[in-house]
Amino acid sequence: MFEPGFTHRQIETANARIHVAQGGSGPPLLLLHGYPQTHLMWHRVVPALLSSFTLVCPDLRGYGDSSKPAGQADHANYSKRAMAQDMVEVMSTLGFERFAMAGHDRGARVGHRLALDHPERLTRLCVMDIAPTLHMFDQTDQAFATGYYHWFFLIQPDGLPERLIGNDAAYYLREKLRRWAAPGAHFDPAVVEDYIRCFATAEGIHASCEDYRAAATIDLEHDRASRDQRVRCPLLVLWGDKGFVNRSYDVLSVWRNYASDVVGHTVSSGHFLPEEAPDEVADALIDFFKETR
Repeated sequence: MFEPGFTHRQIETANARIHVAQGGSGPPLLLLHGYPQTHLMWHRVVPALLSSFTLVCPDLRGYGDSSKPAGQADHANYSKRAMAQDMVEVMSTLGFERFAMAGHDRGARVGHRLALDHPERLTRLCVMDIAPTLHMFDQTDQAFATGYYHWFFLIQPDGLPERLIGNDAAYYLREKLRRWAAPGAHFDPAVVEDYIRCFATAEGIHASCEDYRAAATIDLEHDRASRDQRVRCPLLVLWGDKGFVNRSYDVLSVWRNYASDVVGHTVSSGHFLPEEAPDEVADALIDFFKETR
């Protein structure tokens, strides 16, 4: 469902097997998807980027056609640190020791951690429709708990969310897309069916819950330990003008407490920027990452 000419392969990292789609030409640009999607969420953006960048579009561990290991007691194997390490190893395998990166949602949180743990690897970073995880948890109120109810649902123990979602995983995923998109947003039906194929298994549902359990536990430990560390590379922040992040945060002011060189703006969309506003996203990425060419 990507452009012709993309190659697909499985890359073994130290602790996972990562499915990767690669295409285009030029300097490397790593694109990381969000929840509950796969690398296919970039399908409306990649045509505009192919002539400018070598695009590397993986499925995060626990998602898509990447491996979905059982969670550990401390959820460490789904920490953003572990996921960032996967990406560093993937890019090294492909021959890219330095690269630019854009991430949406969960992928953006992996990008934030990658920028802190491996600052020498990133030339530039774009994060889409997030505020830093630590800030969001520390500022939790009723509006946040209501809007981001899934953050608190998915972390419940003893297989509770897995069992409830597993009762009708296709309905859950479709509702997730509908509730978080702007009114009238259109998702490619074939892409949504592939999201469901990858998500609606016991392993896929469990892995996604472990991602959120890690976010509420070990990720916060890592974030607090590196609270005084700032993202050093230039950072572009994009967020939907019809979404919760725009309603709830002074987004650039928040990120300027976490990064040294920050620019950004809204995009005319809900949460799913690359699918709802692909032209705006592509234009912003080309403009921001042109310095890497």
